[in-house]
Amino acid sequence: MKARRNKKQVPSFRKLLKTSKVKLENKLKNKQHKQQSTLKKYRKEQRKLRQAVKDAVSKKPIPLEDPKRRRPVKRIEKEEEEEEEALPLDMMDEDDLQLMKDLGQRASFLTRDLSSSEPVHVKKRKHEHIIDKYEKIPRTLQTAPEKELIHLLPIKDKSGIIPQTREKPDTDSNKDEEDQEEMELEEEIIEDPIPEMTREEHLIERKKKLQEKKLHIATLASAILSDPESNIKKLKELRSMLMEQDPDVAVTVRKLVVVSLMELFKDITPSYKIRPLTEAEKSTKIRKETQKLREFEEGLVSQYKFYLENLEQMVKDWKQRKLKKSNVVSLKAYKGLAEVAVKSLCELLVTLPHFNFHNNIIVLIVPLMNDTSKSISEMCCEAVKKLFKQDKLGQASLGVVKVISGFVKGRNYEVRPEMLKTFLCLRIKEVEVKKDTEDINKPKKFMTFKEKRKTLSRMQRKWKKAEEKLERELREAEASESTEKKLKLHTETLNMVFVTYFRILKKAQRSPLLPAVLEGLAKFAHLINVEFFDDLLVVLHTLIESGDLSYQESLHCVQTAFHILSGQGDVLNIDPMKFYTHLYKTLFKLHAGATNDSVEIVLQCLDVMLTKRRKQVSQQRALAFIKRLCTLALQVLPNSSIGILATTRILMHTFPKTDLLLDNESQGSGVFLPELDEPEYCNAQNTALWELHALRRHYHPIVQRFAAHLMAGAPSEGSEALKPELSRRSAVELFETYSMAAMTFNPPVESSNPKKKDKFLQGDLFLNEDLNELVKRHCSEVAIESPLDFTKYLKTSLRVDFL
Repeated sequence: MKARRNKKQVPSFRKLLKTSKVKLENKLKNKQHKQQSTLKKYRKEQRKLRQAVKDAVSKKPIPLEDPKRRRPVKRIEKEEEEEEEALPLDMMDEDDLQLMKDLGQRASFLTRDLSSSEPVHVKKRKHEHIIDKYEKIPRTLQTAPEKELIHLLPIKDKSGIIPQTREKPDTDSNKDEEDQEEMELEEEIIEDPIPEMTREEHLIERKKKLQEKKLHIATLASAILSDPESNIKKLKELRSMLMEQDPDVAVTVRKLVVVSLMELFKDITPSYKIRPLTEAEKSTKIRKETQKLREFEEGLVSQYKFYLENLEQMVKDWKQRKLKKSNVVSLKAYKGLAEVAVKSLCELLVTLPHFNFHNNIIVLIVPLMNDTSKSISEMCCEAVKKLFKQDKLGQASLGVVKVISGFVKGRNYEVRPEMLKTFLCLRIKEVEVKKDTEDINKPKKFMTFKEKRKTLSRMQRKWKKAEEKLERELREAEASESTEKKLKLHTETLNMVFVTYFRILKKAQRSPLLPAVLEGLAKFAHLINVEFFDDLLVVLHTLIESGDLSYQESLHCVQTAFHILSGQGDVLNIDPMKFYTHLYKTLFKLHAGATNDSVEIVLQCLDVMLTKRRKQVSQQRALAFIKRLCTLALQVLPNSSIGILATTRILMHTFPKTDLLLDNESQGSGVFLPELDEPEYCNAQNTALWELHALRRHYHPIVQRFAAHLMAGAPSEGSEALKPELSRRSAVELFETYSMAAMTFNPPVESSNPKKKDKFLQGDLFLNEDLNELVKRHCSEVAIESPLDFTKYLKTSLRVDFL
């Protein structure tokens, strides 16, 4: 029996949700049915009572016909026949007639008329009431109509299966009666008119109510935080405010309660998972402190579960877009509540990955990553990325990846690409690829008692025992996860990621998910098993040759192929010449417009293809790529030119014989063919890097510096050497550093204003010395008053004009 009990699986969160919902629905239905039945009984009794009173007042009881006077027709006919046969009384004497009457009165029950229901010797009740006679008559009962039964799930007992049924509530038969009674009650009840409030009064009243609710929430939250173990029951009171029914403040109060509960759970939740107690643990006697802790943990888990159910219900209400009977929250407010609920779920997903019901939160969040609402989708994707980045062990990441993989497959790969782009944030650097990874960190095995007895003395055994005990305690104190467990989780996670990627490559090659898949393969390609290399390279080459991919997607294919070959693929004899040719052919698609974003991927591809595989690259190929890169640097943005020139500098250091491109004399036979797409046969050795002279006059100072450095042969020392901040950075880092995405020039442009003079001339220092003396002399002269006669000057001027 114990083994069977242990084998039973713990019910999942969905089953618990379904069970709780069914129970709540049954309870609600039973309660409503009971109320309706009691109300109907009460109404029927009242109606019968009113009818009886009306009948007693208005009507009189109808006297019933005496049953003795009722004589059947057959008996009348028989008596008539007997009378015809009998002698007439007129022919009898008076003495004989009197004798017959006396005998009739003294006759026994044998000679008595049996048609009468009363005995002869009993006197008649003269004053018997007519209603009493009416009550003595047997009544005919009306047969009740058969009620329709609902068949429920049967119950299994020791004796067997017991069927279960329930009467179907008959609402149609008594509908008219209930409506009539409700109309009567409405007529009787006169409601007091509610005084109408102005808009300002309504806003003041709402503000007052909201302030009271806020104070109540703050009081409960502070009490719980001050002593969580003692005040854990107040969580239920705070959670009950999620059902706020006041339409004025319902939405705001619910949002505040959701956020408050989320912060409370983040603060009071322990750093371990709470498991349910076994029967043996419940029956054992424990201390008061332990019992208090257990009650706190049970209350915390139950309230946390109910809180998650409330959040899920808020999201479902928004999705279904159906008003509830209470009509407290409008349809427009559903989205606001749902956004707050989703934000709380995302916060709990990131902050409590170790606690109970984390997998259930994942099941709620993952479908919302593909939601039509952009804000909710981005919120969930960011939360998952944050979880991946901070998950060091990999347990939570594995759960999320499993759910995402199943969701993508269930939707037939019709999901948002952002879902798969979250895989790029996984912290996976090594997996169990090689067989000897198990031998890297073998767990230390302690000696058995027999081994100690054979090899050690008694004193040594004693010291060895103490040493082993100390080592065990130190391991428990560190509480660090073993490398083996971490590698195992990472391997399982990466397998799920690759399964998702390979399914899309196989079944949905024209899906919008392909760029995300190729980007993910490019990042994790060095961790793929060697068995899949040949097939994967064939698939990538087929995708490139199909022509259905965009330029950036084809670059991801090239990058993935060379990541595969740079890792474990070194042992394979695969010639990737077709990938070199494709990149060389498509380099000129880069320009200063939209494709400038692809320069970063090109720089990464060049690093993997040429620098890391220097032993497999010929000199002709290196010369062709250097020449094409210098030509490309003329037509892109400054940050792209810096990155390309930095790559050219690395290639010139990696392949020293490429310095012949700095000489204008041709080497060998042939003419350089720049339009040829084959880097091996374009005769790049017969050309020179004349582009560097044009780049030396570039408007960007860093481009000028790099061009001058390359023209000098890329020296590491001397006047033409680069500064450390330029020489020690990679090409991708320089590309990002001098990016112009923020519409700023880096380094900033110097101002063209001339330098300001240190001294300023003031007053008469601006004037010449002679002019200054003349001014002083005129100022010192005494002014003589004379009449102002302008006419003489006017006459002389007119005379001159006339002449």
